[in-house]
Amino acid sequence: MSAKGLVVNGYSERWLRRGFPWVYRKEIQSGGGRAGSERVIRSGRGEVLGRGILDDGWIGARVFRHDEGPLDAQWLERTLDTAAALREVLITGDTTAYRLIHGENDGLPGIRVDWWHHFATLILDSPSLARFVDGIVHWLDRTRSPRGVILCYRQDPRDDRDFSHLNPAPGLRMGHAPTGPVRVQERGLHMDVYPMEAPDVGMYADMREVRARLEPHWGGTSVLNTFAYTGAFSVAAAVNGASEVVSVDLSAKFLARAEDNFRANGLDPSAHEFVTADTFKALDRFRRTGRTFDRVILDPPSFSRSAAGVWSAKKDYPRLVAAACRVLAPDGWLIAASNQGEVSPREFSGFVADGVSRAKRRSQLLWWVGQAPDFPAGSWFPEGRYLKVAILRMVG
Repeated sequence: MSAKGLVVNGYSERWLRRGFPWVYRKEIQSGGGRAGSERVIRSGRGEVLGRGILDDGWIGARVFRHDEGPLDAQWLERTLDTAAALREVLITGDTTAYRLIHGENDGLPGIRVDWWHHFATLILDSPSLARFVDGIVHWLDRTRSPRGVILCYRQDPRDDRDFSHLNPAPGLRMGHAPTGPVRVQERGLHMDVYPMEAPDVGMYADMREVRARLEPHWGGTSVLNTFAYTGAFSVAAAVNGASEVVSVDLSAKFLARAEDNFRANGLDPSAHEFVTADTFKALDRFRRTGRTFDRVILDPPSFSRSAAGVWSAKKDYPRLVAAACRVLAPDGWLIAASNQGEVSPREFSGFVADGVSRAKRRSQLLWWVGQAPDFPAGSWFPEGRYLKVAILRMVG
């Protein structure tokens, strides 16, 4: 297929030569057009830098090849096969929830596929990528025989586009929809997920390695899991011997699902606490009543909205860490996570250190953990190291 040229500036050229998969709108010098159009990307001197797809959001083009080769069916299947082969090596039989295709890090920028036992969710960052949907669904059908494939879109908060009229529309693209929750396993733990609610189905598989790292260290501890969502960390702690688990989330719906996940693992939810509250207010209440915990988990969303207004993880993380440190028992552990790709590991370390200092505590870094290996981070894509988890012990 022939494609017109897209000329980028020198800054973009330097990044594209390293394999970077995005061209920002301000970097385009000429050759723009309709979102979804294919373009050969060139330097100001006319040298080929790759082939990509135009977009009209905060990203101007996504680069799928760094040569002039076509974005055809053979290329797509080869790229998908390469990504799937890695998961065949990484994923063990006791895990049925994982990422099969990881966007920019697997050569398919803006495209993700998650596997939930017998169902697949196909997640697009932009409607401009719709041209690939049929090919990916066909590949999934041919290679994995899913019971159903569900398409959804993930709107970046940096985009101000209208996502209300999407083509193709989100929903079932192949097979049948699950009749209820789909029960998946993570290293033997059972969780119920809801693929029709993708992209957020009820479990974040990228945290698998963090839960594995902590598995031997829950026994006999009191645990506070904030931003608990459907309770994956809470379940992991309780299954592995925590004496007390308190799960805090703004959503009563998600906490009810957390209780279901306790039952799915043979646990009695009534032996633990599920608190529907704003995390900051809950932490302050625990501080005022003198209640402390041996483990506190902070896994906030990139941004959230509550009665107190919009909360930004980047802006408010030191304050959050300080509030958590004030309810940590002597020698207690803080598990602090951030999933913002635009926040570097160095910046995040600074946020955590600032919060510990504000609480007038001292800490030791025990482990620094990233996302599970089925969420690989391409060396060509700094944002690929999006998940950062610091596990710290309070000294005294």
